[in-house]
Amino acid sequence: MSAHTQTAEKGQNTTLLCQESYVCSGTDEAIFECDECRSLQCQRCEEELHQPERLRNHERTRIRPGHVPYCDSCKGANGNIMHASMTGSRQMAAVRCQVCKINLCVECQKRTHAGGNRRKHPVTVYHAGKAQEQEEEEGMDEETKRRKMTEKVVSFLLVDETEEIQVRNEEDFIKKLDCSPDQHLKVVSIFGNTGDGKSHTLNHTFFYGREVFKTSPAQESCTVGVWAAYDPVRKVVVIDTEGLLGATVNLSQRTRLLLKVLAISDLVIYRTRADRLHNDLFKFLGDASEAYLKHFTKELKATTARCGLDVPLSTLGPGVIIFHETVYTKLLGSDHPSEVPEKLIQDRFRKLSCFPEAFSSIHYKGTRTYNPPTDFSGLRRAVEQQLENNTTRSPRQPGVIYKALKALSDRFSGEIPDDQMAHSSFFPDEYFTCSSVCLSCGCGCKKSMNHAKEGVPHESKSRCRYSHQYDNRVYTCKACYERGMEVSVVPKTSASTDSPWLGLAKYAWSGYVIECPNCGVVYRSRQYWFGNQDPVNTVVRTEIEHVWPGTDGFLKDNNNAAQRLLDGMNFMAQSVSELSLGPTKAVTSWLTDQIAPAYWRPNSQILSCNKCNTPFKDNDTKHHCRACGEGFCDGCSSKTRPVPERGWGPAPVRVCDNCYENRGIQLDVAELPSDEEGGTLIARKVGEAVQNTLGAVVTAMDIPLGLVKDAARPAYWVPDHEILHCHNCRKEFNIKLSKHHCRACGQGFCDECSHDRRAVPSRGWDHPVRVCFNCNKKPGDL
Repeated sequence: MSAHTQTAEKGQNTTLLCQESYVCSGTDEAIFECDECRSLQCQRCEEELHQPERLRNHERTRIRPGHVPYCDSCKGANGNIMHASMTGSRQMAAVRCQVCKINLCVECQKRTHAGGNRRKHPVTVYHAGKAQEQEEEEGMDEETKRRKMTEKVVSFLLVDETEEIQVRNEEDFIKKLDCSPDQHLKVVSIFGNTGDGKSHTLNHTFFYGREVFKTSPAQESCTVGVWAAYDPVRKVVVIDTEGLLGATVNLSQRTRLLLKVLAISDLVIYRTRADRLHNDLFKFLGDASEAYLKHFTKELKATTARCGLDVPLSTLGPGVIIFHETVYTKLLGSDHPSEVPEKLIQDRFRKLSCFPEAFSSIHYKGTRTYNPPTDFSGLRRAVEQQLENNTTRSPRQPGVIYKALKALSDRFSGEIPDDQMAHSSFFPDEYFTCSSVCLSCGCGCKKSMNHAKEGVPHESKSRCRYSHQYDNRVYTCKACYERGMEVSVVPKTSASTDSPWLGLAKYAWSGYVIECPNCGVVYRSRQYWFGNQDPVNTVVRTEIEHVWPGTDGFLKDNNNAAQRLLDGMNFMAQSVSELSLGPTKAVTSWLTDQIAPAYWRPNSQILSCNKCNTPFKDNDTKHHCRACGEGFCDGCSSKTRPVPERGWGPAPVRVCDNCYENRGIQLDVAELPSDEEGGTLIARKVGEAVQNTLGAVVTAMDIPLGLVKDAARPAYWVPDHEILHCHNCRKEFNIKLSKHHCRACGQGFCDECSHDRRAVPSRGWDHPVRVCFNCNKKPGDL
């Protein structure tokens, strides 16, 4: 501690003694004051203390007559001595307590000696006259003079968090800046995320570490709104802003306020302490550039014309310096010295589709902090270099700056409605909700993902619009609706109480019907000879529903009269065919034996294939070999060749595999056919010709039957030519595998996957009809 000689003479500085006592015993007169050591030192202690290389660069001041030391007890604004030593916030001593042997500034004296016994401690007042101050200033170097110029700078609230300007007028703005009205200034502002040290950066870059802008170690943001201060050294208005991503209620208003500050700035510092540059930096600058060109440029030009200003306000946007501080990662571009960091910055903007066209320039300045404190010298030089460049942004009077800010605040102010706020979320609803979109109106489903697996239908809170393509109208019974019930109804061929054939007859006479489960048949399309009204105007209500992908749609053409007629005809034909199958095959076998050659084995004796011994069933066809006359299955007698020795030639005829391989063997004369057998052979040929002709006729009849079937197809059925395989088992359809339509969903199935029978009232099938395996499992009415 320092020691003074005992004196009661107030206002006179006593001899300052060494405070280190490192070499001396504390009785030598102090010659130097070391800012880093924060102590007064004699000649011997100063030499010994600063011999180590790491201490040689300490900034030391020679003590002159009337020297006033620093406060020994000053703890800064946040009560932290270490913070005071790092930021340079210690004040000059005002008094020295002769009992406590410490130097105290005014604040520390009030805090430590305002009450109790210490109040009575005698003190010595330090006072330096103006002549001495001038003498000291003449002996100061340039850096010390700059420091002294910023000692009285204070910041003030320019705009609060509600976008209200806190200075009354232009004169009040100039008074708070404490500058001349004719002084030409530039504006420097800082942006960045909350907690990245924006205020701390401004204090060290412009004010030599003095806490002009408040800093705090608390979790809450210490900068709310926009604060401003005047730097008399560089002739700039320094603006501190509220951090991004901070806790605030008016998020959109804060963002708009930041853009107003950016619009009046000549240089913008974007401060980030992320080890790697995040995308939000580039998106913020890209969006700010777009907003500046779209909104602020026009308004600034109008302000220039309206106020009659000689200096244009919007020749080009501000320059940007990205100040990047890292701890564990390398700086941008350090891995590739040949690449300029600014080029890498532009590449990132381009990849994110952000185009900072409004900014006059973008520079990158990085520093890697291995051990605190942060080195701001590089940023300070970059800022001074940009401020000296007047090619794109020229300095202007403080009144012009105020008018520009006032014009933007008047033009862009007011509350922002909640529905227009750009809310951002790390986990938007789209991550967890159904991705289906209505085909008619384009709105999305609000149910959770994969809700269809639980049988939950799609749902949307918005109303849908009618689309003729999907015909998404739903009919409900008007009488039931008036009684408080919603009952869906559909146009169909016949009523549920009519038999199939009676329903077809009534449909041919009086048209389709609309039937309500509660009210019965409420409408027939041709009930009267003339004057039949539309059902929408009389008995039903129309509602528009959403059309979701994968659903059956809302096709109202449930008139299935033609298909029901074809189904009835097919059923009758199939019944007659099945009932007459036995007698028909017996008669056919008897007639075949009557016209068969003598060497053919009779059909009644052929029970199995002569080669593979496969037993013949009732529906299997027996084939005779024209060479040996035995009976074979189709697989063992599929080859053909002329058999002139049996009278079959020159055209090829069916033979078995054995006779085909032994084609070189000739028959004996005794085995040649006789005249009687020759006549029988001619009869057989005529019979086969007739049979082939009848087969061609049947095939020819199948073609128009297919056309009729396609024309009679209900609208919701998938066309036959589009059905290539079973919708359930995926078997491919061929001649032997028939196609069947499910009356509920309209898809094509094989017989095994659609053998169930069930009524489908929603499609106009009131009696049990063919449905697929999947539709049959659905609960309730189809």
